[in-house]
Amino acid sequence: MESFYEEVEQPVSPPGQYFNSSVICSYVFGFLEIAVPIDDSQAITLIKDVFLPINPRFSSIMVTSKDGKKIWKRVEVKPEEHLKFPKFPENPSIEFYDQYLSDYVSMILTEKTPQNKPLWEIHVIKYPTTNGKGTLIFKLHHALGDGYSLMGALLSCLQRADDPSLPLSFPSKTPAAAKASESSGNAKKCMLKRLPSIVSSFFYSLSDSGWSIMKARILKDDKTPIRSGFEACELKPFTLSNMSLSLDDIKGIKSKLGVTINDVVTGMIFYGVRLYMQEMKKKSKRAESTAVVMLNTRNIGGYRSVKEMLNPDSKGVWGNQISFLQVSIPKLSEGRISNPLEFVKEAHKLIKRKRRSFSVYVIGFILALEMKLRGPEAVAKNIYNTLENSSVVVSNLMGPVEEMALANHPVNGLYFTMTGLPENVNITIMSYVNTLRITMRTMKGFIDEQKFKNCMEKAFEVIFKAAMET
Repeated sequence: MESFYEEVEQPVSPPGQYFNSSVICSYVFGFLEIAVPIDDSQAITLIKDVFLPINPRFSSIMVTSKDGKKIWKRVEVKPEEHLKFPKFPENPSIEFYDQYLSDYVSMILTEKTPQNKPLWEIHVIKYPTTNGKGTLIFKLHHALGDGYSLMGALLSCLQRADDPSLPLSFPSKTPAAAKASESSGNAKKCMLKRLPSIVSSFFYSLSDSGWSIMKARILKDDKTPIRSGFEACELKPFTLSNMSLSLDDIKGIKSKLGVTINDVVTGMIFYGVRLYMQEMKKKSKRAESTAVVMLNTRNIGGYRSVKEMLNPDSKGVWGNQISFLQVSIPKLSEGRISNPLEFVKEAHKLIKRKRRSFSVYVIGFILALEMKLRGPEAVAKNIYNTLENSSVVVSNLMGPVEEMALANHPVNGLYFTMTGLPENVNITIMSYVNTLRITMRTMKGFIDEQKFKNCMEKAFEVIFKAAMET
């Protein structure tokens, strides 16, 4: 038990302090759509025996030590205080419960958890919806870890539906560093060939880093149908909408165009955003709009076990290891309206260029330096301003390729979102089995969520049709 306390009463990481400050209070929400009616009789036992042992932070609160530093301190956890069972009116209509769930989610997206208790909640929705017989919602404070850590923790509670004895597997991801290496005899020739690329990477890095700094302090996107310019948007109500895409269809576009899955999805999102902007206000199709892409900076190809993540020497170490990349959303010209594949090609070009830039690591270094010189509140304000001055935030996670179950409850669908930051549009992407789930969190009363979703669906349909005809 002594070693457990040593692990628990540890300093809060700098990003953990950014995400739980007077400026930012951010949460990651994970949604499991359950295929069968939920039996909650084992809920308390599962929390005690499976969920809490995942990480000491789930049994800890953030406090200030005697020397003024933030630390994690273990407390007694009462699972029943973290379990929420909302009561909806009885109604035979699935559509009725769809709407009630949507309203309930909108409510809990902006609510904060008490700071005197561990920073998580589990909401058990025991009513059928279009996508399942019930829904489990995991609300986890971003200070506990980033999306990678928290999703890894959540997935460690689940098993393969077909054979629980086998581990879940994930889409393969080959790092760029894993490409065939040159022989030692060709090393000098290889270096000469790469010299122009190294030089361009240096200048790209300077340009991107400078733009990021300016974006946090001076430059602001235009006010458009996707950026209100209102203050404290994170406190306003938001709604969630979802769309599902076939990974086979996305791979079909990828093969036809010779690009990556990321290029296809990014191009589709950019095109859908511009279609919505044009539909709501025609002149805005030429407005300056920026997407902030949240990135996992771990040099790994997939999830690690929780045990590996808790090992400080592991590449998949637990915590917040994220940075962000700012990308200008291509404008909607007449040529791009008639040829929507240009958005995918432009996304491919932008992503390729950004990959050659080291700005992600430069930004990380600048934030770490600012943390040392000015403290976590200043860094949180910097991050907040960057997102407030931009238009859209995008992030993605990989899900398992096999169907999974939680305590013999098969999972139909899996998706996530993030809250607590000032952007008006937040788009998250997650794969599960052969489906890609795109979740759109949009500001209620400002964004027309149904029209926004329709524009996204139209963007994919048009791009898919155009790609198949090439």
